[in-house]
Amino acid sequence: MNQQNLADFIWSVADVLRGDFKQSEFGRIILPFTVLRRLECVLEPTRDKVRTQFTALKSTSVDLDLILPGVAAATFYNTSQYELANVGATSTRANLEDYIAKFSANAHQVFQHFNFSAWLNRLESANLLFLVTQKFASIDLHPDTISNHEMGLVFEHLIRKFAESANDTAGEFFTPRDVVRLTTTLVFAPDHQALNGKGVVRTVYDCAAGTGGFLSSAIEQVAEWNPNARLVPYAQELNPETYAISLADKLIQGFETKNIKLGNTLSHDQLPHEQFDYCLANPPFGVKWEKVQKQVQDEQKQKGFAGRFGAGLPRVGDGSLLFLMHLLSKRKPTEQGGSRIGIVLSGSPLFNGGAGSGESEIRRWILENDWLEAIVALPNDLFYNTGIGTYIWVLSNHKDTARKGKVQLIDATSMHAPMRKSLGSKRKLLSESQIADIARLYDAGEDAPNSKIFDTTDFGYRRITVERPLRLRFSVTPEKVAAYEETRGADYVDQFAVVKGSFDNLPAFLKAAGVKKLGKPAQKAVFACFGEKDSEAQPILDDKGQPQADSDLRENENVPLNERIEDYFAREVLPHVPDAWIDTSKCDEKDGLVGIVGYEINFNRYFYQYQPPRSLTEIDADLKAVEAEIAALLNEVTA
Repeated sequence: MNQQNLADFIWSVADVLRGDFKQSEFGRIILPFTVLRRLECVLEPTRDKVRTQFTALKSTSVDLDLILPGVAAATFYNTSQYELANVGATSTRANLEDYIAKFSANAHQVFQHFNFSAWLNRLESANLLFLVTQKFASIDLHPDTISNHEMGLVFEHLIRKFAESANDTAGEFFTPRDVVRLTTTLVFAPDHQALNGKGVVRTVYDCAAGTGGFLSSAIEQVAEWNPNARLVPYAQELNPETYAISLADKLIQGFETKNIKLGNTLSHDQLPHEQFDYCLANPPFGVKWEKVQKQVQDEQKQKGFAGRFGAGLPRVGDGSLLFLMHLLSKRKPTEQGGSRIGIVLSGSPLFNGGAGSGESEIRRWILENDWLEAIVALPNDLFYNTGIGTYIWVLSNHKDTARKGKVQLIDATSMHAPMRKSLGSKRKLLSESQIADIARLYDAGEDAPNSKIFDTTDFGYRRITVERPLRLRFSVTPEKVAAYEETRGADYVDQFAVVKGSFDNLPAFLKAAGVKKLGKPAQKAVFACFGEKDSEAQPILDDKGQPQADSDLRENENVPLNERIEDYFAREVLPHVPDAWIDTSKCDEKDGLVGIVGYEINFNRYFYQYQPPRSLTEIDADLKAVEAEIAALLNEVTA
């Protein structure tokens, strides 16, 4: 039985629940029972030995957690006389609770996070508990029958089905395995020591772990490439139910579950002093972080770069870059081997926010520290809950010499295969050969039609403010005099009221009115009441004889960071507006130079290929063909 059929079989339990439970509640019963049966199958071969050893030791002071895991040949154990097959039809709930309570503490907490006891109570009230228990007792979920990888896919399939029935977003909890495989390949491949050495131990961390599939796949891949290497997982997850699945998964694989944490990564990092060899994550796309806004802002204010968010804060509507900064805070120093990071993000972190914004400052921090190694643009429709474009960012603080100061962009949007059957929004997949092709493009690190190499500074620019002079033509009408009087009272009203004609400069107008000098409030009123914009008029000068700027004509220009502002201005601005100048008071806070520094990575600009429009003759021919087809169909109807 493959994982799809097994998942469908497990989900068939929903037919038993239908009517007594809401459809959105099915998964909350099915998932913990599936985990329970999986744990039971793992312990089945040593069950009697553990019971015997427990009976011999229960009256002694021996710490059972030191002895029984070895007897169970697992990192957890159970000392109950019950299992799903023998809980009985009369005291089913009491016996099940005894069974669950006698798991070792590291396994028992899984069911606490599922809030399993409350669901057992409701099943008993509906007189369904024994029936559901027997259904799960009949399923063989031993690792020899269904591998950890396949079991992970079963859980993901069940969660997707559960999310669909609850109108939820399943994609928040797991990442498609083809995307995982590509990400881990790009992250692990350059670490030749880990892939070729003996007894090598590496740590891997996921800050938004979901069901733990990303970590499990990473562990499997390293074991596949080098059986002599070991990958130790660390993780944090927000959702209690997916956390429980991840916990159970790591228990079965024999890992220390104290490294798997429950809670919000952004507001409460529960692995605050840990650093890792690898970081992998697919944080939720475009999720607001207003719930943790105070904690995040407090950390930035109090700790600055000593904390996680010193570089800046993105807009509250999308917290993706917060997760990226969090992962970068987990990097090991280069003298300890450094860290490699792979994170899946939507397109907005590439370009959202102009110069000086939080997003731009975060990109600037990453690029100026030379941590960004590559970005891969993925095809649309790869994810279960969204069809939008997605990108894999690969970062490292110990780049190879050839990659220092460089960033590789890979356009893999056309590299995909169709799914035989769509799963939610997932209609495409990355085949093994396509993953290998993308990995070869990355490994080559060269310019190609769908691979381009840039200097880190190529993504930077200076936003300069371009000013143009205020030009006003002055004239007087009774309505304008009345408006001026309403604004300034009797101040100069009589002088301005007798002025005749039109004036293209302020000094001539004031001379005609017999006014030698105006204060700033009066001048502002004169401009507003008697002045009208006229591109042919002479510029208004300030007290120092310099042109005053017209705020309506103010423009911003983004000057490439690698180009002199003066050269750009002379080439791109002055030929079109010869009277323009640069506002040199607008300087960057960090380097003090004219212009606010910004960074953005616009994939479309770098890989855009012009497609000329079809000829009018060809379009006309197509239209005539369609008209003929419509006419033929109408004839069939009216015949």
